[in-house]
Amino acid sequence: MTPEEYCQQKAAASGSSFYYSFLFLPLERRRAITALYAFCREVDDVVDECSDAALVRAKLAWWRAELAATYEGRPSHPVTQSLAGVLARFNLPQELLAEIIDGMEMDLTQTRYPDFKALHLYCYRVASTVGLLAAEIFGYADRRTLRYAHDLGLAFQLTNIIRDVGEDAQRGRIYLPQDELARFGVTEADILAGRHGEAFRALMDFQIERAERCYEQAFAQLPEQDRKAQRAGLAMAAIYRALLREIRKDGCRVLDRRIALTPLRKLWLAWRTWNRNKG
Repeated sequence: MTPEEYCQQKAAASGSSFYYSFLFLPLERRRAITALYAFCREVDDVVDECSDAALVRAKLAWWRAELAATYEGRPSHPVTQSLAGVLARFNLPQELLAEIIDGMEMDLTQTRYPDFKALHLYCYRVASTVGLLAAEIFGYADRRTLRYAHDLGLAFQLTNIIRDVGEDAQRGRIYLPQDELARFGVTEADILAGRHGEAFRALMDFQIERAERCYEQAFAQLPEQDRKAQRAGLAMAAIYRALLREIRKDGCRVLDRRIALTPLRKLWLAWRTWNRNKG
């Protein structure tokens, strides 16, 4: 199996919205974004699939060393070998990839966030950085597109947090800001026990509205001349916003189930968005 095939398999197996939204990219850009996505999956899986904190830190330290070796021309893992093959073509700063690892490591030491400002740093590290790297791969002519990419990454992560409240609680993590829980009369015990009520639904409606504002803010900053180049991100946004609508339609019952779109619907949304933004 080649490094590119490994990354492709990693992306396809996840069934992620990312996978469907970059299916229509030209081959070189598709390989690059697939390698980036596979890197994110690898380091995320380290945290999510291992309960030994010391082992997780050791593995993340290995990935930091592997990242440094990659930028020195000595990659050893299939994912970094694939990344190394696109570094000369695309501007992918090592610092941003390192920030992704830093964000994943935050899950070892921080399982609660006092307010949205504190949560914002986490979202920047695990998602806005990915948006900035993806923008480099997709291409742009106007640097304002980087502001769009930053905010779109934030919107994606807020959507992930909304979708995964129940699953994260099972891991002992609550990403919803504590001051907002208090404002809506929802306790940590309610979330950890999966107690769904009107107060929780009002809290989640508030979270969805904020995510929607982030999408609108991102779109407002995307220069018209870069819409065509950034179609993959717009396709992903279409999928994620459809997911938010489904969550709201289902009464925000994210504590006891995982709400998801079918692969066919994701593909259709990606294809429709891609064709609407031909330029």
